[in-house]
Amino acid sequence: MTEKNIMVIPARKRVGSTAAKEKIKKLRVAAYCRVSTETEEQNSSYEVQVAHYTEFIKKNNEWEFAGIFADDGISGTNTKKRDEFNRMIAECMDGNIDMVITKSISRFARNTLDCLQYIRQLKDKNISVYFEKESINTMDAKGEVLLTIMASLAQQESQSLSQNVKLGLQYRYQQGKVQVNHKRFMGYTKDEDGNLIIVPEEAEIIKRIYREYLEGQSLVGIGRALEKDGILTAAGKPRWRPESVKKILQNEKYIGDALLQKTVTVDFLTKKRVKNEGHVPQYYVENSHESIIPKELYLQVQEEIHRRSNIYTGAGKNKRIYSSKYALSAITFCGDCGDIYRRTYWNIHGRKEFVWRCVTRIEQGPEVCKNRTVKEDELYGAVMTAINKLLAGGNNMIKTLEENIHAVIGETTEYQISEINNLLEEKQKELIKLANKGQDYEHLADEIDELRDKRQLLLVEDASLSGENERINELIEFIRKNKFRTLEYDDKLVRKIIQSVTVYEDHFVISFKSGIEIEI
Repeated sequence: MTEKNIMVIPARKRVGSTAAKEKIKKLRVAAYCRVSTETEEQNSSYEVQVAHYTEFIKKNNEWEFAGIFADDGISGTNTKKRDEFNRMIAECMDGNIDMVITKSISRFARNTLDCLQYIRQLKDKNISVYFEKESINTMDAKGEVLLTIMASLAQQESQSLSQNVKLGLQYRYQQGKVQVNHKRFMGYTKDEDGNLIIVPEEAEIIKRIYREYLEGQSLVGIGRALEKDGILTAAGKPRWRPESVKKILQNEKYIGDALLQKTVTVDFLTKKRVKNEGHVPQYYVENSHESIIPKELYLQVQEEIHRRSNIYTGAGKNKRIYSSKYALSAITFCGDCGDIYRRTYWNIHGRKEFVWRCVTRIEQGPEVCKNRTVKEDELYGAVMTAINKLLAGGNNMIKTLEENIHAVIGETTEYQISEINNLLEEKQKELIKLANKGQDYEHLADEIDELRDKRQLLLVEDASLSGENERINELIEFIRKNKFRTLEYDDKLVRKIIQSVTVYEDHFVISFKSGIEIEI
């Protein structure tokens, strides 16, 4: 039997602290520094760290200085935005560093998962990490056990800090102190004291959006008009998305109020935020800053948003999509079945023209709805006849409208709203006391919710009355300016003053936004 011949092949690793001595005579050592805040004290600490490790590495004869990697003013909970940290890891992977020195585990990472992941990644390349404060070298046998324990403590520390910040914010909210990010908030900026102040030019854009929406324009239509006029979004972008317009229309801050904690951080490591759906308390601060939009106008817009999302017409209560392409879209109704009329192109017996037809009749046939097809010129003519008839009424019509105003004023809900506000204030003070003591406040929260719902209904009612009053005044002013004139059809005019048009077999009923109805 032939004798076995064993040949030993020496390890010749290209990177890491165990690299062959003949190739790398000294350990290439780098240091990582991080300071998480921007205070003057901490900034000086940052400079001290850089100087300390530069000297520390260079004075060791067995080490070769491989650079200082320093992140200034960045949180340690994750490594995504730590440019210098990521550059250091890349240098290690490229075989340019054999050892990393850092002050402590909390400076390296407060996230256990990230910390262990990177240490193991470096360990696979035979690159050690030395934590000066804890005296842990990751290449030691007991290094990873100690590291796991210490890293977990570091993560706990970060979680505790995060919780303390949350508690601090909640205390501020309870005091009615509002914090708003104004950088992408059109209409406002902040003064030297951190208070929200109005930017006049931007406020005019906000007012325009609200006005055009109530005049019948769609979200898309408003956005396109703003783009056409070269108006940029709050983010400085030329394109206005429908969602951006809707957010402006639904933002309570434009009426001077602020709903705090709309979103909540559910993971302190990833910083993931979600819509607050009962995770933590919310705080609604009224009159926290100067308003751009009157409260009544804001509530009218909310009602209109709800109306457009819930258009159910006809005997079967079919859901219809709101359209603002034409002024009479979604406001022209069938007197027979109650469904909306739709503009369509008619090509019959060689005749090509635009007509308006009942949607139920289009979809289900004349056996379900027998109401007539109306030529567009006839429909427009009926609307303008009603408008010109209104103008012809002159002073008599103005007198009738003024009487309507007095009737509206007499229906105000101001006193009831004031009573509920006082009661809400008492209940909320009581709730805060219970919450601070750690006692159950569920019953109070239910009472507050009920009161807020009741108040909201009254506010909507009040806004509706105020809106009606405003529309009557607008119509009075319109009559004064145009009486004895004959006007031609105009989409803008129709959007402004016409509430609805109802088509019957032999006549039309035109309803104005002031409440006046005229039969044609």
